[in-house]
Amino acid sequence: MSTHAMTTRVFFFGNPYKDGVEPILEDLVKFASPRCKVVGCEMGFDGPAAIKAKADRIVVLGGDGTLIGVARSLGLDQVPLVGVNFGKLGFLAEFTLDELKHSFEAALCEDKLVCHRTALQVTVTRNGDVRHAGLAINDCVIQAGPPFRMISLDVAINNEHLTSVRGDGLIVCTPSGSTAHNLSAGGPILQPGVDAIVLTPLNPHSLTHKPLVIEREFVIDILASEVNEGSTAIIDGQVSCALAPGDRTTVRRSPADYLLVRNPRYARWHKLVTKLYWGQSVKLD
Repeated sequence: MSTHAMTTRVFFFGNPYKDGVEPILEDLVKFASPRCKVVGCEMGFDGPAAIKAKADRIVVLGGDGTLIGVARSLGLDQVPLVGVNFGKLGFLAEFTLDELKHSFEAALCEDKLVCHRTALQVTVTRNGDVRHAGLAINDCVIQAGPPFRMISLDVAINNEHLTSVRGDGLIVCTPSGSTAHNLSAGGPILQPGVDAIVLTPLNPHSLTHKPLVIEREFVIDILASEVNEGSTAIIDGQVSCALAPGDRTTVRRSPADYLLVRNPRYARWHKLVTKLYWGQSVKLD
């Protein structure tokens, strides 16, 4: 191992809710200890602990959700994340355990593997009081919720009224999040490095509301003009904030991109083709 790798400060997180992760995390730390400077190891998602330890890299054992949770907990103090997949899809967590061990020095030292990805700052206010403020790595989704009547959302961009959406809600997502809920709702797939934000209406009661891609520097204001008792703003599928009529959800680009270490063994389009089968021919029996 190079001197650079030996002095790289690495913090390890494991998902405590996934069976079998803890012993594998212990084994990985034993593997890493002679090869880098291990500054912490936890079963959890406490990003600030890694910041306090002045980590240069954070290795996360779990799935995409684990990686997103750690990234969001880092706030504006983002550290490059190395995701080891123990989930179902592994779209963001690019490494298997064996692949990480094989490419360990590269993952720690090669800055060209660190991808800068847009994150969003989401603020929900009621009568001027902040009810939620934090990052979204994938998306902010406003959903109608029970009793599942249509809701109405007034959308403005940079303080200019854009439209009123009546339907089941609205997705605001990053390019990374374009392959999550947005994709299922018929939104566009964006290459992760594109400087943009996507707005995708959920089942709009209209023939004219289509997904919209805007510049990532724009500020989006969503006023809940008509909502249900269960209407909610959901951040990355992990954090929820109940909405009442008159609540305002403001979404803007975070000043800090989140940082993801790419697996050097694969081309940039590998996941899109192998995980989501994009562009592959349908085989009929």
